[in-house]
Amino acid sequence: MSKYDSLWAHIQQDGRAQFKLTFDEIAQIAGLPLDHSFLTYRKELLAYGCRVGKISMKEQTVAFERIEDA
Repeated sequence: MSKYDSLWAHIQQDGRAQFKLTFDEIAQIAGLPLDHSFLTYRKELLAYGCRVGKISMKEQTVAFERIEDA
């Protein structure tokens, strides 16, 4: 069980091919603030048919995209 399971489930259920979430939105969905460990955990999202795109520290957003082969 990952600390980001609720976030991954939310992203998997989102029907959009590409979208962004703010750091605050991620914290609300995941129930914990985004921290440096996200860089390691993001690999888990591949099992949900999605991947992490660009992480913008300036905009405080994370882009997500659906994997076409999933």
